[in-house]
Amino acid sequence: MRRLSTWRSASTQPGRTALTGEVFWFVVIGAASTVAQALLYWVLRHWSPTVLADFASLLVVTVLNTEANRRLTFRGSAVRALQAHLAAGGLFVLAYLVTAGAVLLFRHYRPTASPAAETLVLVPSFALVTVIRFAVLRLVVFRRRHR
Repeated sequence: MRRLSTWRSASTQPGRTALTGEVFWFVVIGAASTVAQALLYWVLRHWSPTVLADFASLLVVTVLNTEANRRLTFRGSAVRALQAHLAAGGLFVLAYLVTAGAVLLFRHYRPTASPAAETLVLVPSFALVTVIRFAVLRLVVFRRRHR
């Protein structure tokens, strides 16, 4: 009986339901963004230097990721598109510092590494940035104001 009442109280809490939906959509969008960024980096890396490929892939995917999260993950927020993208700009700088730092450090120790190996090093960096991104987007950019 206790489990049923616990389940009911958890399922009737709107904050918990909203968070579950947000986490679901953020994971879906984050996974798709990580794959897209890794592929774009890998393609760009064949023609451009490491930091430029990282910058370009991160820029393209960040814009698409922010818009997808604005529309799906945080769809109840009153934040407008331009405001969301400008606020996410600071996250872009942080993400670039983390990913560029990771790939440059890897290149320092493995100067002859292939673009595929660099991409594999970047994937955990993308994942780390995604977790930080969710927290900042949810708590700062798209925070819900209680009335």
